[in-house]
Amino acid sequence: MKLKEIRACGVLVIREEPERSFLLMKHAKRWDLPKGHLDEGETDLECALRELREETGIKAKEIELLEGFQWITHYEVNSKRFGERCHKTVVIYLARLLKPVKIKVTEHPGYEWVKWQPPHQIQAQTIDQLLAAVADFFEQEKK
Repeated sequence: MKLKEIRACGVLVIREEPERSFLLMKHAKRWDLPKGHLDEGETDLECALRELREETGIKAKEIELLEGFQWITHYEVNSKRFGERCHKTVVIYLARLLKPVKIKVTEHPGYEWVKWQPPHQIQAQTIDQLLAAVADFFEQEKK
């Protein structure tokens, strides 16, 4: 039996001041990125920017998307939304915050700016792999 397909998109936001760090959203039992499910008719990027705005208050004009970075992963998940096992695709963009902003938490108990200090061990299935890919991207940028 073919599993139902779910697609989620989000943004990993990096800030440089007061030190290089990245934004994570607090869930009840874990940390995650600002991300969410793709709405019908939306592109991946539209979804990622909408979710960023909805979950943090950060607007598209307050970030710079870093060209050449898009991270995609696939895994199976027990979906509360659909009540069944689904195949999930997650698409993450990388952005740099252009100026300090006040985070407006709407869907999570909190947030944290985590110091950029790879390698990170936060959540093995997705976040650690994403952060390793970002570290590689930054190394390539230097060359």
